Amino acid sequence: MRCRFLVVGSLLVVIAAFAATPAATAGQAGGSAPDGWSAPRTPWGDPDLQGQWNSQTSTPLERPLDGRLSETDELPAEEATAIEAANRAAFDLPPPEGSVGNYNAFWRDVGRALTRTSLIVDPPDGRIPPLSEEGAARIAREREERSRRGPATSPDTYSDLSPWTRCISRGWNGIGSWYSSNYQIFQSPGYVVVLQELIHEARIIPLDGRPHLPASVRQWMGDSRGRWEGDTLVVETTNFDPKTNFRGSRDTLHLTERYTRVDDDTIDYRFTIDDPRTFQRPWTVVRPMTRITDRVSIFEYACHEGNYSMEGILAGARAQER
Repeated sequence: MRCRFLVVGSLLVVIAAFAATPAATAGQAGGSAPDGWSAPRTPWGDPDLQGQWNSQTSTPLERPLDGRLSETDELPAEEATAIEAANRAAFDLPPPEGSVGNYNAFWRDVGRALTRTSLIVDPPDGRIPPLSEEGAARIAREREERSRRGPATSPDTYSDLSPWTRCISRGWNGIGSWYSSNYQIFQSPGYVVVLQELIHEARIIPLDGRPHLPASVRQWMGDSRGRWEGDTLVVETTNFDPKTNFRGSRDTLHLTERYTRVDDDTIDYRFTIDDPRTFQRPWTVVRPMTRITDRVSIFEYACHEGNYSMEGILAGARAQER
């Protein structure tokens, strides 16, 4: 990375900066392969996904309900590029009155402009499906329990803060965060490893057809099993810890990911969320991963459990109560 510092804020984070914005790409993150191009192979014959990749884009997960992006599911490439540039430039604007500000554009990943107006491609409306009856009841119970204690505008106890804020685990997250949306993929015969920069967590994915761990064994990143379907790596992940949370889905999440190399510098990455105990139907996201080049590399994300910001946040809650 060009620069890397330890910053004390609401998180202790490590920020990555990149050099150039790729051109706008179409709805399916790469479409067909270029003429004459074929997916490279490892020495043992598997499709080669290895390298360092970044998945940043400012295209929203859900299609907005108003504004320009609500009017269509596809944008002209020039407009998509302009929107990406404007979103990035907004990080350099002065902070609103009363705000201490945040990281400016220098510290943010340079995103890839997409012509789609949502990362969700199914359902076709580009929106997360409604909660199931069970999911809605569970989330309502959680909110009701939280409303009975502590200040409404601040965490009451450490358990109200996410594992990411506490520097324990970001958990699986396929969406990105405007910084450190970086991954490194390693392969060896029978295994693929996906290392995400945020909290430097590695998923070791066996390809030998072994069963998932017993249901009683739960993990922050879930339990992943992979297989090849042609040139596509398909990864099924279950056994998430109940303390994880992806858009309301917890330990009942069944995640299916697909990684397909579509040219030298792009992986078509998509995932499907299947959790009938939280959502009324499965939903699918497509998000390209772009090769990291120009001597940029991934370093340790130096977040550590027990960071000072958590102590300050909870001290603020106690002060509010007084």
